[in-house]
Amino acid sequence: MHKHNHTHAMTVGTASRALLIGISINIAYALAEVAVGIRIGSMGLVADAGHNLSDVAGLLLALIAVRLAARKATAKYTFGYRKASILISLLNALLLLAAVVGIIRESIERFLDPQPVAGWGVAATAAAGVAVNYLSARLLRSGKERDLNIRGAYLHMILDALVSVGVVVSGIVISLTGWNVIDPIIGIVVAGIIVYSSWNLLTASFRLAVDGVPDGIDVASIEQALLSIDGIRDVHHIHIWGISTTQNAMTAHLVVDDLSSWESVRRRAKRLLAEHGIDHSTLEIETEAGRDSSCDGC
Repeated sequence: MHKHNHTHAMTVGTASRALLIGISINIAYALAEVAVGIRIGSMGLVADAGHNLSDVAGLLLALIAVRLAARKATAKYTFGYRKASILISLLNALLLLAAVVGIIRESIERFLDPQPVAGWGVAATAAAGVAVNYLSARLLRSGKERDLNIRGAYLHMILDALVSVGVVVSGIVISLTGWNVIDPIIGIVVAGIIVYSSWNLLTASFRLAVDGVPDGIDVASIEQALLSIDGIRDVHHIHIWGISTTQNAMTAHLVVDDLSSWESVRRRAKRLLAEHGIDHSTLEIETEAGRDSSCDGC
């Protein structure tokens, strides 16, 4: 069974500070990388800088999502603004994929017409990127298991560190061999890594946006776990969806043997659902004789 640990989740304040620090250092590094890339004519550095700037946008969107999700519910928005975190996560994934188009286009142009590149300058600048991205990832690590936005930002920082390692290698290769074509090749590899790393974020965000079952939630396992509770005869009309990137909800009908034991059954069921990552649950009680079949398939 998949169970969730809530004890290591980031607080809103901690997540906000981590994201703000990550935004600041990544902006500084991306601007430095663009300047160096233009100066020495490296498409690999410019492409990597463009990706880092897209990560800044992603970190900023994640910050907005964290802040919105923490806002209190109102009479008009009874769940608050939690759904915004899902929409922002989806937007973040789409922006990353859009950045791939530009990187591939520029890399192909440079591949067809290779330009001289100062290899050691590329290697030195990218080496700094390894440290920047690793530090950013460390700041976000504690929240990656509980928030899709934080997880997306964390994974991109880790992958950016690996990409920067690749750029370091390309700079060294160019310095030692003069093979300038390796630079646009690295740009295309960067684009491929972005697509690969963003795909899961895109699919998970889309699923939440259309009220699909969140990642890590197994409906069949939850149904079997509920049926293991004494007094529950059947479970049906199960619906599970994400309220936000960190909170899940569920509705279900429970058929019980005895209405008098309902309160005890309800408490045990809610405790079990919390262990499976269901923060909000609405459970309707039924007996076999009064079982509701009016919404079969709903």
